[in-house]
Amino acid sequence: MFAVIKTGGKHYTVAADQTIELGKLEAKPGEIVTFPVTVLGGDTPSIGTPLVSGALVAAEVLAHTRGDKVIAFKKRRRQNSRRKRGHRQDYTMVRITEILADGKQPSKQATGKRAPGKPKASKPKAARAEKKAAEA
Repeated sequence: MFAVIKTGGKHYTVAADQTIELGKLEAKPGEIVTFPVTVLGGDTPSIGTPLVSGALVAAEVLAHTRGDKVIAFKKRRRQNSRRKRGHRQDYTMVRITEILADGKQPSKQATGKRAPGKPKASKPKAARAEKKAAEA
């Protein structure tokens, strides 16, 4: 089953357990957010006018990231006029947890998987050795 959701003025085709990058959302990592559905596909497809009634897509916020820097360089020839500006867009990584129909509500439990990126730092060996000695 797939769905087409609308957020930030754009439409995205999504499926369950898919990770996508959206425009920045005002939600903390680990929260569950819902999106309205414009098209619901699968065994019994339905097209909304403008939204499919009773259909929601639930997603877990994984992380807030920033895109690559885009350089806007302007030059006016023979006038010693140059301008260089950079811009980085803010994004939110979300994992689609479930696609709901018939007015069902999302389960409020996050899966607890970490966002792709840097792994957690491990404790120094000395701290681990002290902890083991204190337990014994």
